[in-house]
Amino acid sequence: MPQPFTLVGTARPKPERADELRELLLSFVEPTRQEPGCLEYHFHEDRDAPGVFVFYEAWRTKEDLDAHLALPHLQDFWERRMDYLEQDLEIRYLTMHSPYEERAGH
Repeated sequence: MPQPFTLVGTARPKPERADELRELLLSFVEPTRQEPGCLEYHFHEDRDAPGVFVFYEAWRTKEDLDAHLALPHLQDFWERRMDYLEQDLEIRYLTMHSPYEERAGH
């Protein structure tokens, strides 16, 4: 299996928009997990800083991630993201040094 294309993102919403952004980002989880090439997609909230959201994504290839980002609902979010955010998304692209082993039955 080739090395996954992974990233971690952090979103710091405007306080008055945090609940709305949380619900919007949660609505992306299940559909994204069904997309071709999505290996992992997790959405978190910082325990020590409620209202700060962190997402972790692992994709089979960069092309799979690019296809995900080209979807209309994500294009719409990208264009309107600053309506929700105090500052722009912080995104870190990662090199995975400990990929999962393919296991029978998993």
